[in-house]
Amino acid sequence: MPADVIDYKLIGDDLQGVIITLDPGEAVMAEAGSMMYMQDGIQMATTLDPNATGAGLFTKLMGAGKRLLTGESFFITMFANAGGSRRDVAFSAPVPGKIFVCDLKQWGGEMIAQKDGFLCAARGTELDIAFSKRIGAGFFGGEGFILQRLRGDGLAFLHACGALVEMNLGPGEQLRVDTGCLVAMQPSVDYDIQMVPGIKTALFGGEGLFFVQLTGPGRVILQTLPFSRLADKIIAASPRAGGRSREQGSVLGGIGGLLGGDR
Repeated sequence: MPADVIDYKLIGDDLQGVIITLDPGEAVMAEAGSMMYMQDGIQMATTLDPNATGAGLFTKLMGAGKRLLTGESFFITMFANAGGSRRDVAFSAPVPGKIFVCDLKQWGGEMIAQKDGFLCAARGTELDIAFSKRIGAGFFGGEGFILQRLRGDGLAFLHACGALVEMNLGPGEQLRVDTGCLVAMQPSVDYDIQMVPGIKTALFGGEGLFFVQLTGPGRVILQTLPFSRLADKIIAASPRAGGRSREQGSVLGGIGGLLGGDR
């Protein structure tokens, strides 16, 4: 099924959203809970079969189960323009960062993405599961065994934390990446795990024990700030979670906590 040809506009800088403009009869599929607003004439419906393939109930449930494994919701929400003029529907990312716009046709019709990176896509895009090819990548790759596979010829939108970095690897060219920084890649890119060389570097280098090793050819999208890293910093700095605020060791820090209601 060819994907709908949709128009879009990105809004924001570090907390981005995307406005999708639909012609009459066009539709977009989105992760549940990502909608920001929709104009009059847009109809919203949840479904197990977003591309109306006519598959049986068991096949639909299997597809929904795959979405759960990739970190998405059981149901896909469809937003269709049932009016007689162009209408807008907008979606926002759940984390601070950027939205990556992927024209699947320019990616050869397929891309592999991090398991919870899907935001929305034109109707006709196939969202499926992709298993890590190697057992080491599954255990230590940061994303586990489960990745997402997007197929089609239309636009898909992924969200990433921090800024985006796009690279194009040549045949045999290798790139070592932090395990949480990989956002998406072409299927032609080989994905494997490499241990940090040297025991001292592994234990005290602060980068963990493993890298993701990517081998070209193919395009790769990276993010500068994995959300897990941001969450760890927030938890570590939260007094209620057992962390210590920056000024807590001083007299003024204690007084500030009393005045601020922390004690």
